[in-house]
Amino acid sequence: MKPFVLITCFLLSLTTFTQAQERIIEQPPFTAWSSTSIEIDKVALSDTATVLHIKAFYRPKNWIKIASGSFLKGSDGELYPLRHGIGITPDQKFWMPESGQAEFKLVFPPLPKDITSIDFSEGDTEGAFKIWGIQLDGKLPKLKLPAEATERTKKLTTLPTPKIEKGKALLEGQILDFEPGMSSNFTIYLRGAVNLEQKVDIKVNDNGQFSSEIPVITTTPATLYAGIEAIDFLLAPGEKTNLVINQREICRRQSKLHKDKKSNEANVYYGGYLAGLSGEIAKLNFKTNIDDDYPQFIKDLKDRNAEEVKAYILNKHKEKLRQIDALKATKACKEMLCCAVDASAVSLLTFVPGIMQRVHITNYKLKDEQVNEYIKNNPVSLPDDFLNVLRDFPSLNTPQAMYVPLYMRLTGSPMFRTAFSKALGTDKGIYFELSTVANVLNGINDFTPVTEEQLAKISALSTPVYLETVKEKNDELLAKIEKNKKKTGFTINEAGEVSNEDLFASIISKYRGHTLLVDFWATWCGPCRMANKAMIPMKEELKDRDIVYIYLTGETSPKGTWENMIPDIHGEHFRVTADQWNYLMNSFQIRGVPTYLLVDREGNITYKTTGFPGVDKMKSELLKVLNK
Repeated sequence: MKPFVLITCFLLSLTTFTQAQERIIEQPPFTAWSSTSIEIDKVALSDTATVLHIKAFYRPKNWIKIASGSFLKGSDGELYPLRHGIGITPDQKFWMPESGQAEFKLVFPPLPKDITSIDFSEGDTEGAFKIWGIQLDGKLPKLKLPAEATERTKKLTTLPTPKIEKGKALLEGQILDFEPGMSSNFTIYLRGAVNLEQKVDIKVNDNGQFSSEIPVITTTPATLYAGIEAIDFLLAPGEKTNLVINQREICRRQSKLHKDKKSNEANVYYGGYLAGLSGEIAKLNFKTNIDDDYPQFIKDLKDRNAEEVKAYILNKHKEKLRQIDALKATKACKEMLCCAVDASAVSLLTFVPGIMQRVHITNYKLKDEQVNEYIKNNPVSLPDDFLNVLRDFPSLNTPQAMYVPLYMRLTGSPMFRTAFSKALGTDKGIYFELSTVANVLNGINDFTPVTEEQLAKISALSTPVYLETVKEKNDELLAKIEKNKKKTGFTINEAGEVSNEDLFASIISKYRGHTLLVDFWATWCGPCRMANKAMIPMKEELKDRDIVYIYLTGETSPKGTWENMIPDIHGEHFRVTADQWNYLMNSFQIRGVPTYLLVDREGNITYKTTGFPGVDKMKSELLKVLNK
């Protein structure tokens, strides 16, 4: 018995010694990530291995994948390659369970004792999982804020009246904890009542700093997306806006493991133009949209008629205003929030028929042809006085409404303009001036030159700035149209006299034997146009491969706009009739644009997706077809 006892004691002591050599860091904080799909629950450090205990959060019954080329980068600058997975096989699809949550482990070589932090990376491919600044001592280093982030900002007692003047807004800022390999570009989306540009691409320097001059003619709300976090701010001609973006706090708030942990940090620090107001709005994080809880909004409106939907929206509006009144906030802040709630309410009221259809389709889970049948057989008609309630929203005909991002939707809506004018009994005031200018500028953006009639209307407005701006943008468009006439690489084709049933086969027949990328798009579709621009480098890279790019659009794309736009979209272009377009939509069960089809050399459709899947995915699918 004694030898057995001695052996047992020895094994127990060995196990205890081994366990003592393993150091566990529970839910280590980190500074940044590229995706919210995986999080590190703990890091186990030993003399034999470094093990990341991963918790995955992703759509149920969808898959994620961990690349075999994944590695850790230590604070010593060395790379430590992935050895293997436990509960997951690298390079193979890992299917998420019904819960949308899963756990697995990734095993790497042991780290030197003096390593204080690590970065996890799958590599440099688009969409790769990356987590930076994983702290092995369990706490983040002290945040180093630049001077712009620590300046005292003035609290406003009332909202200043926005000026109308031509100029450029200077945007400057810095992304804290910026590291090589992070995305070096992001996009600013302008959401003003009148926008000279729809979006502005910003280049981030190696030190995380950025700067851009943005043409505006008045106070302009804008939004920057850092990951999935929306950062709202204000621009104005001749003014400087400064943003210090705190990645670690943005990521903490997004994290399922860390979001409930206490933090006194802000996700963004504002400086410059109306910094105090922007900071106050961001800190309050008050939800101004009536339908901010959209699933509940849809559920609440089930089986309600138009009048009941209107009453619901108006009651929610009053409730939001009461909540704002109770906030501990400046008068200026409350004024801006109230305008935003007003804009949300009237935007919903204007589109009650569409809301009712969406409510029914969603609650009764209609699919494909059922949706078409329901919409066709259940038109929503409203009484003539239904929108007279808009007279109760005079704030939207004041300059202060220009601070509200949603105001852009209203100034750009002819439907709302007509209803608002009827309700107010006038077409005078700042809203109607901004609406006139916004619609002309939107037309220019859609490659539609200004008419003499439009110029006459704009010249009659209260300030010459509008006319100067429109003429300048129109001249730029006319110059671009002339330049486009000299471009090559695109072909305008006729669909020909064929039946709807034979239409698609007829279109692709002349390209049989080639790999085809068929793009269903529209000139008015922003995502379509962004995708076309994004694929230019890919098309250049694959120019020697046997690919034909076919672009199909319908009559909702104005002919002149289409002709002026397609010289920048190299490929074979078809503009079909409304009846032909509807047939194609139904035939291929297309529910939106852009929709893409890949067709192999024999004419078989091998891939279909609605929404741009990204350049890497599109290229990957093209190569699959090419290499068949």
